[in-house]
Amino acid sequence: MEQRTDAAESRKKKEGLDPFERFVELSTKVISRAPFFAVVVAIVVIWAASYPLWKSTTKWELAIHTFGAVLSLLLLVLLENAGRRNTEAMQEKLNVIAEALAALMDSRAADDAGLREAVEDLREAVGLEERH
Repeated sequence: MEQRTDAAESRKKKEGLDPFERFVELSTKVISRAPFFAVVVAIVVIWAASYPLWKSTTKWELAIHTFGAVLSLLLLVLLENAGRRNTEAMQEKLNVIAEALAALMDSRAADDAGLREAVEDLREAVGLEERH
């Protein structure tokens, strides 16, 4: 039997996603919508309008640079995690389809050596992404 990916094992569990994965799902839904973009634009506008309130131009610039760097790092980590899990889920679906196709081909391959060879090639390809 083939080895299942982390994403497949996670979906197989009764309790579903762990707390971090639930946080990533929620965060991805929030940051991919227009209101999040509007909030970020509002922060930049407020920052720009606050220029007269700062005693030093350097501190004024440092505030937005620090905010931007921290936000960028957090979003990068969250989006990379979501992308990895999405890729694993897609690959698991492809593996299931390939196994089903191989089983169907196998049932028809009794008299055809070429089809038998194609079934073996397909079965070898399932899970190939984890072996490389």
